[in-house]
This record gives sequence, C-alpha cells and structure tokens, in this order.
Amino acid sequence: MFKKIFALFVLLSTLIFAPGLGCKNSVSPEQQAATKPITLKYWRVFDEVDSLGETIAAYKLLHPNVNIEYRKLRPEEFQSELLNALAEDKGPDMFTLSNTWMKGYQSKILPMPASVKSVYQRTEGTYQKSLVIDIQNVPTPTPKQIEDKFVSAVADNVIMVGQDAATGQFKKMVYGLPYSVDTMVMFYNKSLLDQAGIAQPPKNWADFQKNIISLTKIDPENNIIKSGAGIGRGANVARSADIVSLLMMQNGARMADENGTPLFNTIPQGYDQPVPPAEQALQFYTDFAQPTKQVYTWNEKMSDSLDAFVRGQTAFFFGYSYNLPLIRARAPKLNVNIASMPQVNPEQPVNMASFWVETVSKKTQNQDAAWDFLMFAADPKNVVKYLKVTQKPTALRELIATQSQEEGMEVFASQLLTSKTWYKGRDAESADKYFIEMIDSIFAVEALNDPDVYRKAINNAVGKINQTIN
Repeated sequence: MFKKIFALFVLLSTLIFAPGLGCKNSVSPEQQAATKPITLKYWRVFDEVDSLGETIAAYKLLHPNVNIEYRKLRPEEFQSELLNALAEDKGPDMFTLSNTWMKGYQSKILPMPASVKSVYQRTEGTYQKSLVIDIQNVPTPTPKQIEDKFVSAVADNVIMVGQDAATGQFKKMVYGLPYSVDTMVMFYNKSLLDQAGIAQPPKNWADFQKNIISLTKIDPENNIIKSGAGIGRGANVARSADIVSLLMMQNGARMADENGTPLFNTIPQGYDQPVPPAEQALQFYTDFAQPTKQVYTWNEKMSDSLDAFVRGQTAFFFGYSYNLPLIRARAPKLNVNIASMPQVNPEQPVNMASFWVETVSKKTQNQDAAWDFLMFAADPKNVVKYLKVTQKPTALRELIATQSQEEGMEVFASQLLTSKTWYKGRDAESADKYFIEMIDSIFAVEALNDPDVYRKAINNAVGKINQTIN
C-alpha cells in the first residue's frame, strides 16, 4: 500500500513540475529583467486613494509586477514635503502639480519620451497553464495630439520647450497629463434670489450689477446687512486673483506674451477705447467694495466670501467644482444652484480654467512604468472612473458632450472649450499675492483721490510678477 501511494506522489510531482505544465514557464533573461517587482510612489492632494482605486487595480491586472503606493497630502503641506523629499532623493516617482506650477517645476520633472516600454503579463491555457510575457514599445502622445485630444487650456500648460535627452535638441515636449480641468462658475443662493424677485441668474456683468443692487441690504449707518456677492476686495474674497484675471481677459487684455512676460498693463493692438482693458476690469471689480458706488456690496470687514455664502449672508459666490462638496457639507440645507460665469460679451465667452497635472519625477528609477501608468489612467476608458468618483469636469474633448448631459456637471463642462489660463511666472503663489495687493491698494488712503490709481496698481503688479518669470 505504501509503495502505491509513493508511486502516485512521484507521478503527480512529475506532472506538476514538468516543463510547460503547471503555472510556471521558461522566460528569457530580458523578460525576467522586465518583470522584476517595481514600486511606484505616487503623491497627490485632495483625492483619496479610492478615486484611482479601480484604475490602479485594472493596471495591476495587466502589470502584476508593478505596485503603486498612493499618498494623499494636505494642500498646505504638499509643496514643502515634496521639495524636501526630492532634495533628499526620497521623493515620489509620480506626483501632481497645479497647472500654474508647471514652469517652476520644469527642472524637477521628466518630459515624456517618444515611447515607453510596457510589460504585459497574462496566463494562458486551462489545464496546462503558461505565463505569457509581452514587451511592447508604446508611443506617447505628441504635443499635436495633446492639442487635439485635450481642451486648449491643457496644451498651454503641459507643453514646454525642453531639451530632448536622446538628441540634445531643444523642442516642444509634453511634461504631464491632467485627469480633469475645472472651470470657475457662479454659485448662487436660489432662496435669496427668489426673495429679491430675480427669476434667473445673470448671464452678463451688466445684469449682475442690477442683481447686486436688488440683493444688497445696507443699514442707515452704511453697514452691509446682506451682501449680493463676495466681490470687490482681495484678501477676503476666495480666488480674487482669478476673478480679476478673468475680467481682464473678458475685457480684451493680453495677459502675457509667448515667453510669459506679463502684458496686461498694455493696450492690445486693435483696441479702440481710451482706457486699457485691465484698468477697466480692475475698476469694475473694486467698485463693488466702494461705499460711494451704487453697486457697493462688500468691504474689508466681511468674513471670507465662502464663509459668508455658506452662512446665507451673500447671494453669489465664485468658485470651482471642488467648492460644491464643501458647501453642501457645511450647509446641507442651503438652496444652492450653479450658473455659468457672467460675461462681458456672451457671444464671445471667456472662462477661467484651473487644474492639476500628473507628472513624473526626474529622479525616478522607473520612468517607463511611471509614464505608462499615467497614460493608462488618463485614457478615456479609464479616466471616466476617476471622474465619476470625484465628480470633476473632464479634460478630454471627447467626453465633454457626455458630461454636458450629467446633472451637476453640465455648467462646468459647457465652459471647458472657452476656458483659458495664463502663465504667472515660476512663483504662481506670489503672483496671486501681487494681484491681491493690487486690488486692495485701490482702497489705501493715499489712493482715494489719485486719478491714476488703477494704472499705478496694475503697473506695480506687472513689475513684481515680471521678477518671477525666470
């Protein structure tokens, strides 16, 4: 009996470990090297790991040797943590950057190579399983393809002139891919508009001014009891730099030249009005915080514009899609709706884009796998999973029509093709600070009777931003 059992054991062992049978298969040295375990560290802000959980799992099915360690950081700590980690060679392989940071980080990130080596693994067979390893050279998108596939604001930020490592030539190269592109919209408290007899939110700034007059409540001491909108000042208005930039662009200002040099203090060619467009825009914006103006609705004593909106103290708030869950979480009973940004000329709309770009560290040891994953995640069939989880607007032209039909996304999506950004220099945060200073300088005591106050404020901002260009 024992001899029979031993003979059966020997036979089974032979079947299991025989070449071509079981789950093992001979591989070449190249395949063996290509399938060595890889861990890609991935740092992002705002989104939890489940925003890309399904995408990461799908990628790992095709590339089981690749493990992705996802880390979410707080926005206020992200840049300092990232820069310190990169300096100590302990940084991530992949990370996300605000579109306004791209030029400042160019020396720390890798442009896409012409192609990446992608290693696929699969098991074939039912009873006699064999491991199949397929190594492919996958072409990466060219600058022209980026321009064709993504909305225009993307190409303006992810395509930069860099030195090709293979040829040594300087040329336009792709430095990152976005999963989404946000646009600034107008949130409004429908209950306050109803009380004021305003049936529909304004589509242009002239109607917006009329609505502000109807919505604002001021007591005999000139204190604002109820505000029409958080607009007019710099420091206590969320994204005030974006609002003023948008007004300038809608008014016809050229924000910067091809090299990024700020030009919004100049009169564009063909402009036929005596006051430069940026000055008109700055005056229009700050009038909402001037007590002597009919549209007076805001001042420096007011709380932050987002706080005022969620408390029901103001009717309009300008923000992005990421503000919506914050508003609903803080004020679940607020009757909040979303409308497109008002326009100077509704026939030629201009909107403001803001987005994050996924890119690869120059210090990564796994360039091919990193870029391969980011291309996989940004592909239309995969990025829709991310967009569904995060409720963000798409960056891809082909998905705009679909999102335009989705409740909650239609307004953001409708503005994508007319959205713009502008290069604020290598230190975009300082540029925003200079814009806030420019706005609030209009209200300084020494500026009250200065007829050139708007021109001086704009020239001062241009001068400061110009120092951050290189």
